[in-house]
Amino acid sequence: MANNIKIDVHHITRVEGHGNIKVDIANGELKTCNLEIVEAPRFFEAMLRGRIYDEAALIISRICGICSVGHQMASLNATEDAFGIKISRQEKLLRRLMNCGEYFESHVLHIFFLAVPDFVGAKSVLPLVNTHKDVVIQALKLKRLGHYIGDVIGGRLIHAMASNVKAMTKIPTPAILHDIIAKLQDAKNELKIAIKTLKALNLPQFERETEYISLYKKGEYALLEGNIFSSDSGETSYKNYREFTNEYLVDHSTAKRAKHSRDSFMVGALARFNNNHEWLSDSAKEVAADLGLKAPCFNSYLNTVAQFVELVHIADDSIAACEELLNMQLVLEDRKFSLHAGTGVGAVEVPRGILYHEYTYDDQGFMQKANCIIPTGQNLNNIENDFRALLPTIMHKSKEEITLMLEMMVRAYDPCISCSTHILDVEFV
Repeated sequence: MANNIKIDVHHITRVEGHGNIKVDIANGELKTCNLEIVEAPRFFEAMLRGRIYDEAALIISRICGICSVGHQMASLNATEDAFGIKISRQEKLLRRLMNCGEYFESHVLHIFFLAVPDFVGAKSVLPLVNTHKDVVIQALKLKRLGHYIGDVIGGRLIHAMASNVKAMTKIPTPAILHDIIAKLQDAKNELKIAIKTLKALNLPQFERETEYISLYKKGEYALLEGNIFSSDSGETSYKNYREFTNEYLVDHSTAKRAKHSRDSFMVGALARFNNNHEWLSDSAKEVAADLGLKAPCFNSYLNTVAQFVELVHIADDSIAACEELLNMQLVLEDRKFSLHAGTGVGAVEVPRGILYHEYTYDDQGFMQKANCIIPTGQNLNNIENDFRALLPTIMHKSKEEITLMLEMMVRAYDPCISCSTHILDVEFV
């Protein structure tokens, strides 16, 4: 057992942004355990200031190429909340399909391309082309589905142009909706096959109870609307998001931290599963049971499994959305509404957790102030606390094994530094 270890990583590799990790264990005592975010501020909130309401969603989506749909949804919700706009059932269903596209693109990327290589001893997905070709092909097919849905519903998945305040400027034909249903049903079959891949993975045994925060709406697995729910304190209005984030700064990070009832909490797929598992589709519940995922689950490594379960649910939910749209007379909806000064909040679940946007407009519809709180910022303290709980239990392992366990812990959260962290390269010095 090593009693003296120093870990000093500059920088976390393969990320959109820069971050360091520093761990100092002296005489068996953990002295330092910091996840340092050293990325320069991106100033998107300042970019929005003075812009007309119609530009907000298009600008803010550029903060991230993976979560651009989620940022658009949060932005549209905030603007509509500020102006008192109620969107139609048709618009809600179309947004659910756009959201489906993003979740398939993002979750499949994380599960198959970033997480699975850890469990088969590969440094990346590339060696799997030779050793697990069928899994790679399957993953590419599922990922492509996400882009297809984004294309046919929003014009494109990344930075979609058809998503606008009150109503989309593009509507699908019945033929497109039938095609989406067929592709989603095929995707469900692919996911059933992929269960074998996940069941074969040797997931680390780890438990640390924490607070889990997500959206909540009774009767549905909340993703695009709902109130805030804490596993510690229960439900409150989405407008009270500041009480659930309590942002503050730490010396070793340019990213703000967040806390609520404890010194850290978790957002993301596992938090959503813990808080909303009863509202999953029947198929998703069966998959969760087959994979041994039960609520409450306190193993952060199983966030990846929760993401897989969500894919099955979202496929079912999107098929239902398409079927409902097929029974409606779809039309390009009137986008007119009255402008007035006001402040609105948008809260949505993006793949990595709950995302908040708050906008203040003047009576001409120009942005006066914006506030955005990203999931990764909310998770940073929890990752550090997981490190602190994990390290004492793995000190008997080799340096290589400890390194992999730390890398896997970070990747389990599927975090973003400037919205995208893909790998952690830890070196012992």
